[in-house]
Amino acid sequence: MSHPFSSVFFLNIPGPEFVRISRPMPGIALVSLDRFWEELGQTFQEIGKDGDIRAIVLASSSPKYFTAGLDLTAGIPAENSGGITDPSRKARELRDHILQFQSCISAIEETPQPVIAAVHGVAFGLAIDIISACDIRYAATSTVFSIKEVDVGLAADIGTLARIPKITGNQSGVREFAYTARNFGPDEAEKMGFVSKVVSGGRDEVISAALETAALIASKSPIAVTGTKHLLLHARDHSVRQNLEYTATWNAVNLQSSDLTEAFHSFKTKRQPMFKGLPKL
Repeated sequence: MSHPFSSVFFLNIPGPEFVRISRPMPGIALVSLDRFWEELGQTFQEIGKDGDIRAIVLASSSPKYFTAGLDLTAGIPAENSGGITDPSRKARELRDHILQFQSCISAIEETPQPVIAAVHGVAFGLAIDIISACDIRYAATSTVFSIKEVDVGLAADIGTLARIPKITGNQSGVREFAYTARNFGPDEAEKMGFVSKVVSGGRDEVISAALETAALIASKSPIAVTGTKHLLLHARDHSVRQNLEYTATWNAVNLQSSDLTEAFHSFKTKRQPMFKGLPKL
């Protein structure tokens, strides 16, 4: 399949040590994760302000894993509370730590552009939190998933339990995986509705498939695509009636976009539409 966004170039962004950003195609950002999480939120906040980026592919820089979860050698947060012994004060510090962690992962979901997760290898614990915050999820046949938190003595608290039930609509499956921490593969994940495509191969193959979809998204109107993402998120968290009323207000503005005119003219003249990028914020 050919797309107007086909040339390859890279954009060097000075930034975090463990998050690598490249531009494999115009309008598309490839975010590769190494060891991270603090840097992740800031990275997506900055990408979200770049109106020239129309789609994002999130992948791992490791050939063997997406992420194996938290670094257990870093210690337990409750034991690293700076000598605080009072339970009430320690709880406030821990709550703030959890909220900050949650906000870093939620930044993926809050990014205006669609984010496609290209998952391969080991995807345990925190990986599920991250993947759940993405719009589209592809998995290589090499992928092994696990909601691992119960095996380390805690309930998942960074987004998995909040998002996966709404993504899949499968309460029984989600609870089985969350209560047992057992491994499950891409076929089970696809059957449950957690991923929308299983790609034969490993890292390179799943990234290639994700980039192809990203290129197709990038060829569409950025007003239409970012608006669609925004309205889908609103629909998830509101009633049907509330979302319909909100959508009417939203489109009362966006139906006046020049992208609508460009789409109609290109259809009439049988040419590829060319949509302007969004402003850089």
